[in-house]
Amino acid sequence: MTEQVNLEEFRERLHQLLTELEGNAAVRHASSETVELDQTRTGRLSRMDALQGQAMAKASAARAEHQILRIRAALRRLGDGSFGDCLVCEEPINPARLRADPAATICIDCAEKREQGVR
Repeated sequence: MTEQVNLEEFRERLHQLLTELEGNAAVRHASSETVELDQTRTGRLSRMDALQGQAMAKASAARAEHQILRIRAALRRLGDGSFGDCLVCEEPINPARLRADPAATICIDCAEKREQGVR
């Protein structure tokens, strides 16, 4: 790797992202609560909109939970000294990729091979 990776920069960024995601958990939970079946209060189209909104909120919450898991894993890698190394080829991940996604686990070359179905 030609550019030196500043581990503290990434640790701080990961903690910031984790704090933001965990802070929004209550909002995500409230948005994905059960839609009431009382059609006297809500018309059918409004209820369908509410159900669609609920489904989108649940999908958003699942993505956020997945991102939280990725960030916690990246913080563990920072702790054990393996942060910034590709989990497939064990080569260093480009710092620009880590700045774009500090929870990245594989380098660009391995990601491209994975997308093409090459192992």
